[in-house]
Amino acid sequence: MIKVALIQDWLTIIGGSEYVFKEIASLYPQADIFTLVARDETIKELGLSQHKVTTSFIQNLPFAKTKYRNYLPLFPLAIEQFDLSSYDLIISSSHAVAKGVLTHSSQVHVCYCHSPMRYAWDLYHQYIKESGLNKGVKGFFAKMVLHRIRQWDIISTNRVDYFISNSDYIGRRIKKVYNRDSVTIYPNVAVQNFEVGTDREDFYFTCSRMVPYKKIDIIVEAFNAMPDKKLIVIGDGPDYKKIKKNAGNNIVLMGYQSFDVLKQHLSKAKAFVFAAEEDFGIIPVEAQACGTPVIAYRKGGVTETVVENKTGIYFNEQTAGSIIDAISRFEKINNQFDHAEIAAHAALFSSARFKTELVNYLATVNQ
Repeated sequence: MIKVALIQDWLTIIGGSEYVFKEIASLYPQADIFTLVARDETIKELGLSQHKVTTSFIQNLPFAKTKYRNYLPLFPLAIEQFDLSSYDLIISSSHAVAKGVLTHSSQVHVCYCHSPMRYAWDLYHQYIKESGLNKGVKGFFAKMVLHRIRQWDIISTNRVDYFISNSDYIGRRIKKVYNRDSVTIYPNVAVQNFEVGTDREDFYFTCSRMVPYKKIDIIVEAFNAMPDKKLIVIGDGPDYKKIKKNAGNNIVLMGYQSFDVLKQHLSKAKAFVFAAEEDFGIIPVEAQACGTPVIAYRKGGVTETVVENKTGIYFNEQTAGSIIDAISRFEKINNQFDHAEIAAHAALFSSARFKTELVNYLATVNQ
């Protein structure tokens, strides 16, 4: 029986990468888990309590469970301290440094890559600007740290034998940044937790954490210019107050809501509006699992999950005007969308499909 180690950047909050990691771990119930920092509550909620979980020295640093990103300069050193020399198969789930664990020639290391480190590569200039680090001593230090992180990131790609990308979009990014080939296995989406909505209401819907790159502000701006159309928004975050202040009377911001409330709105909406450039984009698939058409920005992983004029439509610019045009086009063909057909398409991204594809791929590389 092979000995398996599973690596995750951190297990402190639950998002898309954590749900992927949960499914990977379910395939190897005897595997040991290694992560920079973890919270007991997160381990329990993900159903990983049966695994032996080893954390790095960052776990013991002040406020590490909530402010772990402040220790970014230490991440490469921390991930390299894990002794994985006795394991046969290593599977890392990485969007930061998990892929950088040290391995030897007798081991197989497969990395499920959610993205090359965004704030060091694609979003570097945006991150520096939005963090106010484009000048001054603090800015100089941040740029120097990220420069060294990029150097380490490139070096550490040689420790991975096989890359899996979570979309063809990320596969192209892996090729661009790392000059490595990858195979795409789409993430698991819990489509079984959603039902096709039959009681539609006259509103549009979006849901997201309110941070700049999600572009909730331009969706709100678009609906401000369409006062006859209702928009409901679920989610909170740093930009919540600013967005709420700018929202017109036809826009309802509900803040954070439970899964049941989210599901209810996904299944009743006329359409789900999505303006972010995401690596994959789970919630547009969840919307489709409810039979709800998606109106999406034509870039990123969503272009691989939404079929134009079948399960949704696209707009080409992250601007209010482009969204307004898309809403207008959507309303002309709204009656053509088949809710059951949309939901059937979403089933292609199920957890069962993810497990089958992953098991088959691992069998080919771990011989």
